Amino acid sequence: MVVKFNFLSKYLGMQTNVTMCLPSFSFADVMSDRKEVYVQGMKYQTLYLLHGGSGDDSDYVNFSNIVRYADDHKLAVVMPCDYNGEYTDVPKGPKYLKYIMEELIPLTRAFFPLSDKREDTFVGGLSMGAAGAMKIALTYPELFSAALIMSGAARHPDTLKPGSPYAMPKMALGRDEEDPDAMPMPNLSDIYGTWEEFAASRHNAYLTAENDVKEGKPLPEFFFACGLDDFALPRCRLGYEELKKLGFKASMLELPGYKHEWDFWDLILRKAIGEWLPVRHSAIYPGE
Repeated sequence: MVVKFNFLSKYLGMQTNVTMCLPSFSFADVMSDRKEVYVQGMKYQTLYLLHGGSGDDSDYVNFSNIVRYADDHKLAVVMPCDYNGEYTDVPKGPKYLKYIMEELIPLTRAFFPLSDKREDTFVGGLSMGAAGAMKIALTYPELFSAALIMSGAARHPDTLKPGSPYAMPKMALGRDEEDPDAMPMPNLSDIYGTWEEFAASRHNAYLTAENDVKEGKPLPEFFFACGLDDFALPRCRLGYEELKKLGFKASMLELPGYKHEWDFWDLILRKAIGEWLPVRHSAIYPGE
């Protein structure tokens, strides 16, 4: 089933929408002749799935087969809306990271049958959502056992430094103002400050990853995927390579013929939920 709800967020300062897939009676249950589908006290593993830039909470339902994958594999999928906020606490503005970690996750676990165990909790995203998912998994490694990173990676100092081969000109810190008639996109300098400030800050997920290793924290497993014709490929490779150097368990799939597109992300969601992530493919029943 698809659940859509709206609530007042303290950390965003406004009403916000959430779309959620909760497994219910499906064709797979018909084929397996399953008699008991709804059991009092059962819970589900959960994937918190983050959309990309200019998207919203409805993207995955509109453009992928996430509802079917959630039903088939008995996985709850929670999709918030980020409003191009980088899944980051904006100085003197909305606190998107706090919203997810201190409001959305507690709310969904309180109101819906979601497991609160680390081994049952995953985070993922595409493009900007990939950056957010990787940052969240590294910042809160004790809460997530695995992360799916599609067509992107956490913001690395080299991806934001003007003139770097990894940087996107429109996203580099300290860039000039764009054409006022162009589609407005976040100016990352307003969020992260200068390149030097970003590199030394809590926003730098790679610095956080180094500290995770030094402090002996549990390390999530990372699954990276990107199309070979995708402009985000260099940054995705950089994220994968940096985590591998630090000793994280990580893998990366690169597929020819795909760009920054939904055909690719839908394919990866199917593979990730069906094969990569540690999904039980069944509900968690009382006593298990």
